[in-house]
Amino acid sequence: MAKKNVYDESSIAVLEGLEAVRKRPGMYIGSVSRKGLNHLVYEIVDNSVDEHLAGACDTIRVTLEADGSCTVEDNGRGIPVGLHATGASAARVVFTTLHAGGKFDDSVYKTSGGLHGVGSSVVNALSTYMDVEISRDGFIHHDRYEQGHPVIALENGLLPTIGKTKKTGTKINFLPDPQIFEKTNFKEDEIKSRMHETAYLNPKLTIIYEDRRKEEVEHIEYHEPDGIIGFVKDINKNAEKLHDVVYFSGESDGISVEIAFQYCNEFHENILGFCNNIYNAEGGTHITGFKTVFTTVINNYARELGILKDKDANFNGADVRNGMTAVVSIKHPAPRFEGQTKTKLDNQDAAKATAKVTGDEIQLYFDRNLDTLKTVISCAEKAAKIRKTEERAKTNLLTKQKFSFDSNGKLANCESRDASKCEIFIVEGDSAGGSAKMARNRMYQAIMPIRGKILNVEKASIDKVLANAEIKTMINAFGCGFSEGYGNDFDITKLRYDKIIIMADADVDGAHISTLLLTLFYRFMPELIYEGHVYIAMPPLYKAIPSKGKEEYLYDDAALEKYRKTHTGNFTLQRYKGLGEMDAEQLWETTLDPERRILKKVEIEDGRMASDVTEMLMGNDVPPRRAFIYEHARDAQLDV
Repeated sequence: MAKKNVYDESSIAVLEGLEAVRKRPGMYIGSVSRKGLNHLVYEIVDNSVDEHLAGACDTIRVTLEADGSCTVEDNGRGIPVGLHATGASAARVVFTTLHAGGKFDDSVYKTSGGLHGVGSSVVNALSTYMDVEISRDGFIHHDRYEQGHPVIALENGLLPTIGKTKKTGTKINFLPDPQIFEKTNFKEDEIKSRMHETAYLNPKLTIIYEDRRKEEVEHIEYHEPDGIIGFVKDINKNAEKLHDVVYFSGESDGISVEIAFQYCNEFHENILGFCNNIYNAEGGTHITGFKTVFTTVINNYARELGILKDKDANFNGADVRNGMTAVVSIKHPAPRFEGQTKTKLDNQDAAKATAKVTGDEIQLYFDRNLDTLKTVISCAEKAAKIRKTEERAKTNLLTKQKFSFDSNGKLANCESRDASKCEIFIVEGDSAGGSAKMARNRMYQAIMPIRGKILNVEKASIDKVLANAEIKTMINAFGCGFSEGYGNDFDITKLRYDKIIIMADADVDGAHISTLLLTLFYRFMPELIYEGHVYIAMPPLYKAIPSKGKEEYLYDDAALEKYRKTHTGNFTLQRYKGLGEMDAEQLWETTLDPERRILKKVEIEDGRMASDVTEMLMGNDVPPRRAFIYEHARDAQLDV
């Protein structure tokens, strides 16, 4: 008789080679969503950029092929193809072994983005196939893999050659595996933005991008000789600039530092951090070093110039950075990142090096450019005055008893206080809110109805945002405070719910409400999104009721078309125009039940692009919005 539920030595599985990557892809690329899919392209491109950093490559070609695959080609030295100590070609080792690569040898790569040595092998493991051509030593060497496994026999341990050449470089073509990814069509906007960023960070590099999936091939060449100065100009192209871009660079303890910044007439900061060309979405020690020293320097100048008196408190960091756009790019010989997707830098020496270069160079600049210094200090002075006014307003508005967490009349709270298990649904309208309150699991699910469309925070002043009843209600319910350009009392550890779920109707008005809420979270509580707490519920559009058989909920028109093709008998179709049309039982089984519901997690891959699009679509400037709508009209989903 077979043993059941026995945990002994036979239960321990060892995943050989790249099996571990296919089993747990999220550990290596973050997720199997579109974000993870695009990450495959970045892993291969980063390896080519490392060749550029080593002085061996000046052109990279990135092609989205018509068949859904991607080709990345560089004119670097080519991956070594000679015999490795393992008895196989070094290139074969690179593509089939985790933590194998030239990035561990300081004599080969002084700085590198792909330090974990898993990039190429991970992409290989998660692809239906990968085809490799390496031009080196006068020959073109060829290799091919399917789901990570080599399908070409080695000849005395070496790769076969398919021709002669005078060129050098590596060409990789791979097709993402649909068994791994939710979707396998690359998101071109995000890839183009990443390639453009890479060109800004490497002013001597040219990246040629082509999208051959369209009727008319899209061809773009990214070459930015102005480097990060041009990067800052690009970010601020639609803003009211207060001075020319300030640029400085230097080196400390073997770490090179490059920084550009500019102040605009805006009420938020936008600081982008990069280490070895990798965008660090969550910042890290290099950003901390820059911020700390910059704040100290500005306060010292403000006191020397008599703008801050002895009795005055110093400007805080948010005051000093209010209106600042900055790019902080460092090259580190041995960076430590939190996770393979490298969202946050962890080296303490990076903070010291950035602080040292900033402290030395920025004082030299300001001593010679007094007008720019006074502009920066005036921005800080204005921000400090507004912050103090808003802190008083915030205290008055958010501590009134009628808006306290448990006595809030709108919030139907859950019974549990274990934040890791609790979730809050933001529901539009009393009708849907009433159904949701009856349908929910009272132990873990809280319901917050809101009336109509909340304030568009992109167009509103801070005092209006804080005075808005719906926004105050949410701030109090979430429990983690409020973050904005004049100060920051947001504390993610105090969040009362693991999931904040926007539950709006599946129509144009519902989409608008969701957009307004996401704008609020992105501008004033961005950590909620960055740390994965914000979701959008996906209520069904239809209910199919066949004359015989089981009823079925259909979540979009594609599901309806599929249902029509697979069900030949008669059926009745019920169309849900809103959540209010569902009774409590239907709402539970389609939208609230964790076992059956569909949720979309809100993620931000590209902070710069997200900020630009939010400002364009939700701000006051009409022409860019009109141009964006014209360009993306065919992507829109219509509710007719």
